[in-house]
Amino acid sequence: MDLELKLVRNTLVVRIKGELDMLVAEKLRREIDNRLDNREINTLVINLDQVTFIDSSGLGVIIGRYKRISAGDGKMYIVGARPAVEKILFFSGINKLIPMFNSEQDIINL
Repeated sequence: MDLELKLVRNTLVVRIKGELDMLVAEKLRREIDNRLDNREINTLVINLDQVTFIDSSGLGVIIGRYKRISAGDGKMYIVGARPAVEKILFFSGINKLIPMFNSEQDIINL
């Protein structure tokens, strides 16, 4: 898994490449939480356009970050999920909690 975290004003954009499974989920959680601990972030964007696979550990990280950002009245979005990953997100019900968009540009246009 490759990971890019970018802070744009009060928005943390997380771009993930590769598989989001139990082997990398804890690292992802730590990286995001470290940024959330040290900055005033009110929006979290998880970009999955380069994620080829996601398992329950990856889903857990996403849901945990949603709970955390929401507890502080923040917002979270998922963007760019490929069809196979999107299918898992829909089956898990995450799409009912976290708005999903095709691209980061779609969020900018809100």
